[in-house]
Amino acid sequence: MEGVPNPNHYDKSIVLDVKPLRSLRPVFPNGNQGPPFVGVPPFGPSSSSSTGYSPFFPFGSQPPTQDTPDLNQTQYTPPPSFVPPLQSYRSPTTTASNGPSSSTGAKRGRPKGSGNAKKKDKTVPQEPTLDVQVVKRFSGVFDSGISAAEREDGNVDLVSTVLMRFDAVRRRLSQVEYAKAATAKAAGSLMSNGVRTNMKKRVGTVPGIEVGDIFFSRIEMCLVGLHMQTMAGIDYITSKAAGADEEPLATSIVSAGRYDGEAQDPESLIYSGQGGNADKNKQASDQKLERGNLALERSLRKGNGVRVIRGEEDPASKTGKIYIYDGLYTISESWVEKGKSGCNTFKYRLVRVPGQPPAFGFWKAVHKWKEGLMTPRRGLILPDITSGVESKPVSLVNDFDDEKGPSYFTYISTLKHSEAFRIPQQHTATGCSCRGLCAPGDLNCSCIRMNGGDLPYLNGVMLVSRRPMVYECGSTCPCNPSCKNKVIQTGLKFRMEVFKTANRGWGLRSWDPIRAGSFICEYAGEVKDQETLRMDQEEDEYVFDTSRVYNSFKWNYEPALVDEDPSDELPEEFNLPAPLLISAKNFGNVARFMNHSCSPNVLWQPVICEGNGEPVVHIAFFAIRHIPPMAELTYDYGVSLPSEARDGSLLHGKRQCNCGSVKCRGSFG
Repeated sequence: MEGVPNPNHYDKSIVLDVKPLRSLRPVFPNGNQGPPFVGVPPFGPSSSSSTGYSPFFPFGSQPPTQDTPDLNQTQYTPPPSFVPPLQSYRSPTTTASNGPSSSTGAKRGRPKGSGNAKKKDKTVPQEPTLDVQVVKRFSGVFDSGISAAEREDGNVDLVSTVLMRFDAVRRRLSQVEYAKAATAKAAGSLMSNGVRTNMKKRVGTVPGIEVGDIFFSRIEMCLVGLHMQTMAGIDYITSKAAGADEEPLATSIVSAGRYDGEAQDPESLIYSGQGGNADKNKQASDQKLERGNLALERSLRKGNGVRVIRGEEDPASKTGKIYIYDGLYTISESWVEKGKSGCNTFKYRLVRVPGQPPAFGFWKAVHKWKEGLMTPRRGLILPDITSGVESKPVSLVNDFDDEKGPSYFTYISTLKHSEAFRIPQQHTATGCSCRGLCAPGDLNCSCIRMNGGDLPYLNGVMLVSRRPMVYECGSTCPCNPSCKNKVIQTGLKFRMEVFKTANRGWGLRSWDPIRAGSFICEYAGEVKDQETLRMDQEEDEYVFDTSRVYNSFKWNYEPALVDEDPSDELPEEFNLPAPLLISAKNFGNVARFMNHSCSPNVLWQPVICEGNGEPVVHIAFFAIRHIPPMAELTYDYGVSLPSEARDGSLLHGKRQCNCGSVKCRGSFG
């Protein structure tokens, strides 16, 4: 009948969206120094001084079929002693609801259509309480900020930005979906929204990618044009694109190190051709001179450089791989031999082009150092500068000049905190009541609620997003020491080395590869005030000062790329209760050796964790991007704001900068 709405009809511009209740911002009613330190002198006073991902559907387009959500609505009442930080919550907003909800827990929006309700894995924590809302999907076209020309040809900044944006999305999806296909989903989102670069296939080097760069998935290499194949080990291009014939040329290969002769020599490589492998549907057969095999053969004749990516096991993952870009190789010869199956297999010998910086060679050297196969280490002064304070030794090395070590200091692993630095009540909590481990999304955990409803870390080591403040479980929380919300309290995660630089004194680097977001160390030292620092007669070069002005940059994920409400975007400005000054001149840890850079690879994040009954603000360092082994670790020291600067245009530091970055501002401190 006319005028009677069809009950089976729905407006296609409206989508049934499953949103956790953290999209509602509740206001809860209103409701305790540093741990002991160990002073260990590293050496005596005699030391010298000094894709499968659903595409993006704009408003009005046909949406994909979505799974029915699991409405796991549980009643939760916050304890009266809990006081959320004022910047972490907003007042509740009125939204159209598909039925009442009795939950009051606050959760930021989950990605739509995650499908977690389809199958329940007993080993995976249950999703938090959900609220069903009818909302319009994001209207308009997502602006990637990357032009068509930049998608074809990249540069250093573009490559770095694309990889940071990808990993931010991957971390967020892993956080809310418990790592179910997060890598593939993140890649699908970025590709469908144009967040990629170097799409034009090319022979030789790729703009913005340097020898020694590391990747934690093949998809990352695809997004920045290093290797376009997500599965195949050989990538190639028809030379017709270069104006010649149509025969293919190899552009890159990925050596997984699974075959004989592939993995060991850092200057040459024997690579097995593709195809002919047996599987459940076919028997092994002779390899054919086609596709990638033909491309390698033609590259042998032409003599073009082939990009080589070496695959190595990820020491932090039982099943993961790390891919090292080892530079350009040329193919010197090829032959056919019988494989283990008795079938013909193509073999190619590749030789590294001279004059390139070491990459895979560093990996082999570090492996020998770890296994004690290369002794004595050139330039080694001390095997462990911490004298056992840290769970992992920190070497002291000088292979540059004759200086025997830095100025004397006492090694400590955390803060010596001043009683004068008190934390206001809104930044404190009474500790959680979890037994065992704090479960992701458990809104009955007061520490998780203080973090906005999510564990701030992945796998107990990786920061998901910068936020005004991170709250860790403390000593009064009954959860066990392996709780994944106790990260900075558990010490160093990577094998470190203090080394002598060419023009910036002593520096810090890691023997291990560091994935973006990973915890590196905290800034240990004595908490002081400005007056105390002014009274010191000698200049203190080891001061961390949160009141300095720092270059702003975006590191967090973009809500649109995970199909979340843009209003749920986390602020990246810190919410410190008061300026914090830490001096590592007399007491400190490895962080005192981290140098300044105007293009740093490390960021800092304030973290509150309770110790001895009182909350303490710590400064924790995390990797901005993937950091290869033996790369110097640096962060932005910030600059002082001189009194004569009226509009901020005269910002400058007290010391000259020698970071060498193309973005160097000339000063710091």
